Amino acid sequence: MKTPGRFFFTFAAVLLLALMALLAGGAARRESVTFDEIAHIGAGVSYLQKLDMRLNEEHPPLAKAVAALPLVLRGAHADYSHISWTISSKMFYQYLGEWVFGHWFLMRWNDPYSTVLWARAPMLLMTLLLGLALYIYGSRLGSPWGGLLCLSAFVTMPAFIAYGPLVITDIAVTLFSVLTVWQLPNMWRSPTRGTVVKFGLALAGALLSKFSSGLLFFVFVGFALSLRFKPLPEQPVEKTELRRWRRRAWRNIAAGTLWSALFVYIVYFVLSWNEPTDSFQVIPHFPASPALRRLLMPVWIYLRGLAGFALSASSRPTFILGHPYPHGVWFYFPALFLLKSQLTFLLLLLLAIAAALLVKSRLRAQSATPAGKDLEWRSVWVSLVVFVAACMLNRLDISIRHFSVALALIVLLLAPLPRMLNLLRVSNPQAARMGNWLTIALVLASIVTAIRAYPNYFPYLNILSMGRPGYTLVNDSNLDWNQALPEVGSFVRQRGLKQVLLDEYGFSEPAAYVPQALLWDCQRPAAHDGGQWAVVSANYMLDSGNCIWLMQYPHQALAGGSMYAVQLPEVVPAAGQPGGPPLPADYRFVGGMPAETGGLSMFLNCVRDPQQLQPTMDRMMAMGKEYRKNKNKKK
Repeated sequence: MKTPGRFFFTFAAVLLLALMALLAGGAARRESVTFDEIAHIGAGVSYLQKLDMRLNEEHPPLAKAVAALPLVLRGAHADYSHISWTISSKMFYQYLGEWVFGHWFLMRWNDPYSTVLWARAPMLLMTLLLGLALYIYGSRLGSPWGGLLCLSAFVTMPAFIAYGPLVITDIAVTLFSVLTVWQLPNMWRSPTRGTVVKFGLALAGALLSKFSSGLLFFVFVGFALSLRFKPLPEQPVEKTELRRWRRRAWRNIAAGTLWSALFVYIVYFVLSWNEPTDSFQVIPHFPASPALRRLLMPVWIYLRGLAGFALSASSRPTFILGHPYPHGVWFYFPALFLLKSQLTFLLLLLLAIAAALLVKSRLRAQSATPAGKDLEWRSVWVSLVVFVAACMLNRLDISIRHFSVALALIVLLLAPLPRMLNLLRVSNPQAARMGNWLTIALVLASIVTAIRAYPNYFPYLNILSMGRPGYTLVNDSNLDWNQALPEVGSFVRQRGLKQVLLDEYGFSEPAAYVPQALLWDCQRPAAHDGGQWAVVSANYMLDSGNCIWLMQYPHQALAGGSMYAVQLPEVVPAAGQPGGPPLPADYRFVGGMPAETGGLSMFLNCVRDPQQLQPTMDRMMAMGKEYRKNKNKKK
C-alpha cells in the first residue's frame, strides 16, 4: 500500500490539534477561575505592569507572564495602592497577599469572565505547541504514522484537555522539559554554538516555568551514566576517542547550562526592575550597594522562590483509592495514571509492549527506532525514569497535573508502534494486520471518548473506577478545583432558587458566577439550614471535609461529579447523630490544615476584608513561633 504524502500527515495533525482546541478551549470557557489561577493571573499582570515580582515568587514567572500579556495589552486594571499589594513587599507577607490581590484583580477591578478567558488563551496555545512537539518528535522516533499516534493520544488525554488552558505552571514546564530532553543527545554530537544555545533556551524555558524542572539535571547525569553501562552504536569504540566524546558532551552541557542561567537572569532582572531591594539585607549600605543589590536581586529572588517552593512542596496529607494518608505514598501517581488515563491509551501502551517483544524475538537485527535516533530514544526513556521516580518518591501528592512531564514522555513511547507493526508484516503478517486494525480502533475510540466526556474533564475516571463516585477514589484537582461554579449557577436558575448554600473548594467570593450563593460549611450546618439546597465540592465528602453524611439525602451530581447539589432535610440532625454532621473532633480540613487556622476561611476573611491581612499574619507568625517553641521543648 502506498504511503500517504506529507500533505496528508500535516492535514491530519492540524485536524487533531483543532479537535483539542475545541475540546479544551470549549471546556475552559464554561469553567470558573480555578484555585491556583487566582494567584497566578494577578501576579503575572503585576510582573508586566510594574516590573515587580513580589507576588507568587514561589513559582517562576514565565507561564504567568505569558498569560498576562493579552490582559496588559487590553488595559486590564489593577490597584497598586491596595493593601494586598503594599503589604506584600514585606518578607513572607506575599504568600497571603497574592491571593487577595489576585481575587480583587479578577472579581472587583475587572470582568472575571473576559479576564479569565483572555488569560487562558495563550496557555491553550502553549498546550497546542506541546502537541505539535510530540507529533514532530514522535514522527522522528518512529514514522509519520507514529507521530500521528502520539498526537492522537495527547489530544484526547483528559489530563491535558483539563489543565492545558489553565494559567498554571505544569503545561509550560512540560513543553520546555520535552524540548530539553530532545536537545540533550545533540550535546554528544559536536554541535554548533547555535545548537548549544537552543539547548540553553529550552532549559531556561523549563527553569523559568517551574522549580521542579531542576530534575532535568538528574536526567543529564542519568543519560550519561546509561551510555557508560549500556553503550549505543553511535558511541566511539576507541578509548581515547570515547573519552574525548564524553568530555565534549559535558562541556556542551555546561555551556548550555550557562546560557540558560543567562537567559533566566535576564528575565528575572527585567521583571524585577522596580521591585524594592529592602529584603536584600545581606549587603550593608554603602555608596555602591544600591547598584550591587539591583544586580544581585534576580539571584536573590530566584533562590528565595526556590526556598518557598521547597517549603510548599513538603509533605502533606493525601487521599487515594478511598484511604487517607498522613503523607504522600509511592503508589499515588501510578494509581492516578491508571484511573485518569483513557483505557484505550493504556491498551495502546500494552500493544506497543507486545509489538516490541515480538520484534525483539523475531527480528533481532531490526531496531524499533529509525537509524540515528537511538540517542533520542534513550534520552526519552532515561527522562521518563527520572521523572516517574521523583513523583513516586515525592511526598506532596495532590494532582495528576504534577505528573504532566511523565505523561508527555509516556505518549512518546507509542511512536515506534506503527514502525514495529510494519516490520512484522514479513515474519508475522497476521499479527501485524491485527495490530494495525486494533491501533486504528483504539485511536477512534479515544477520540469518541474524549468528545463524550466534554466538558467535564477534571473528574474524569475510566472504567477501572468500577462506577464508584470520584470522591471515594481521588482528591483535590483530580476531582474539583472550583471550576464548576457556572454549572452551579445554571442549576440555581433552572430551579428558580433565591438562595443556595455553597461550600466551594476555594476561598474566592462566588457572586460573579452564583449571585444567590451563601457561603456555607458542610461540616457545621445551622438549624435554620433545614430544607434548603446546598451545593458542596466533592472533595469535602471524604478527603478535605467529612461531609459524606449529605449523600443519604436527595442529591444530584454537577459537572460530572465535581460538585453535588443536596436538598437538606427539614430538620438537620444534631452533630454526631445518625444522618447528621460530624462532631468537631472529626472535622477535616484542606491539606490537613490545623483547625486553629480556620482552614480556607482564614483566606476568605482576608479576601472579604483586606484589612485583616496584618492581623492574620500576626496570628500566623505567633502560631509558628509557638509551634517551634513546643518542638524545641520536645527535643
